[in-house]
Amino acid sequence: MIDVRRSADRYRGGEPDSGIDTRHAFSFGPHYDPDNLRFGALIACNEERLAPGAGFAEHPHSHTEIVTWVAEGELTHRDSAGHATVVRPGDLQRLGSASGVRHEERNDGREPLVFVQMWLVPPEPGGEPSYEVVRGPGDGSAYRLPGTGALLHVLRPAAGERVALPAAPAVYVHVVRGEARLAGEDLAPGDSARITGGEAPELTGSGPGPAEVLVWEMRG
Repeated sequence: MIDVRRSADRYRGGEPDSGIDTRHAFSFGPHYDPDNLRFGALIACNEERLAPGAGFAEHPHSHTEIVTWVAEGELTHRDSAGHATVVRPGDLQRLGSASGVRHEERNDGREPLVFVQMWLVPPEPGGEPSYEVVRGPGDGSAYRLPGTGALLHVLRPAAGERVALPAAPAVYVHVVRGEARLAGEDLAPGDSARITGGEAPELTGSGPGPAEVLVWEMRG
């Protein structure tokens, strides 16, 4: 089964007066939806837009794998484990919060910052926090999320190019930029699809330029 969700249907959040605009794909806070708490191991897929100088002050996380994909601008990350990095477009960042870690995320640049942040639940809680940045993973590359069995595929199909999606119990598709077509549906930036039942449909680039699509392959 393929369930397409549109960008306009995301829950609105953030602090617009502080330069933070968030669009949530899953239930959160005041937008509680018992039928939309998670998909596979994925419990959040947030589109974040931060104006220059805006950011999230230091706050805690635990028992969550946090994967961030920067689309535009530069993300400055600092955490209580001593990591301080700048993550740029096309970079993938992972923070394994494990038994507990604090971090802050800011736009210290001069241009608007746009990133997609995805939270996944590990099968076992606890452990030591971990952190890494993968610089510019190429088209068709796959990142295996430690300890979860989940893989993140980075796809950039050109117009008319067909790419087979994984045949897995749960597959989550998120369009970062450009346009694509899936199972007869046109997908635009911010649109997503949830695929179950081990189907392996094709994703086709349909815009004037290459699309950029993040695909989670999960056990279910």
